[in-house]
Amino acid sequence: MKELIVLSGKGGTGKTTIVAALAALMPDKVMADCDVDAADLHLVLNPQIRESHRFLSGIKAKVDEDACNSCGKCLKACHFKAIRIKRTARIDELACEGCGVCIHICPTKAISAKENDCGAWHISDTSYGRIVHAQLDIGEENSGKLVSLVKMQVRKQAEAQKARYILIDGPPGIGCPVIASLSGTTLALMVTEPTMSGLHDLKRIAGLTAHFKIPFCVCINKYDLNPEISGQIETWCREQHANLLGKIPFDPLVVESLVAGKSISEYDSPASDAISAIWQKLQLAFKE
Repeated sequence: MKELIVLSGKGGTGKTTIVAALAALMPDKVMADCDVDAADLHLVLNPQIRESHRFLSGIKAKVDEDACNSCGKCLKACHFKAIRIKRTARIDELACEGCGVCIHICPTKAISAKENDCGAWHISDTSYGRIVHAQLDIGEENSGKLVSLVKMQVRKQAEAQKARYILIDGPPGIGCPVIASLSGTTLALMVTEPTMSGLHDLKRIAGLTAHFKIPFCVCINKYDLNPEISGQIETWCREQHANLLGKIPFDPLVVESLVAGKSISEYDSPASDAISAIWQKLQLAFKE
């Protein structure tokens, strides 16, 4: 089983659009959307949810108002200013970090810990196959743990279906969610754009994959909008011995497809032709 993760190093490069296009081209696969902080692959794939589960991670403090004597010790001990005294102690759940100091310091044992409900994950069906996707609730943390859960579940689905491929829409950047999504993958496809920030962040994400010894290849999206910087990216790829799989032209039909909630691969267009050629080269890259 081969795992392909599509990464970008930064948001807005067209990573999810390319994943949706590959979803229409790649046979016998299961998909995962690991961008749990801002999931949007479902907007194109229109999944029909089979299973939904809540994601519990960490703890939050909870006050038993009947037991609280409003002594204020917890208020003084909380470094995160998550406690207010209004007749009894009140916890601001957005500010609470779950450190547990207030639980230990409360003389009446009025404060206890409760598991933090901070998101949801789903197993769904699409016209392109099964997908595991998730959404972290607003203001919540532990996105890396949720990504790891999504990865575990998509592998279970792939094993059950005896799938040949797992296609992963990775998070942007180089932080904890990206590291969690990279774990155990076969190949990373870096999507970059012809801007200075695109080149800068391509170098950062390439350094991250190199650290974890995961091979990567590159494609330049909307390369013809700035041929000069596209040339700089090509030069960098040659210097780094990085496999530049293809260059996708700017194509107004991409926007039309997204508005319609469809993959660009369903259209006859320059962008879909370029992504189809990239998929052909990806199959060869898997064999190297």
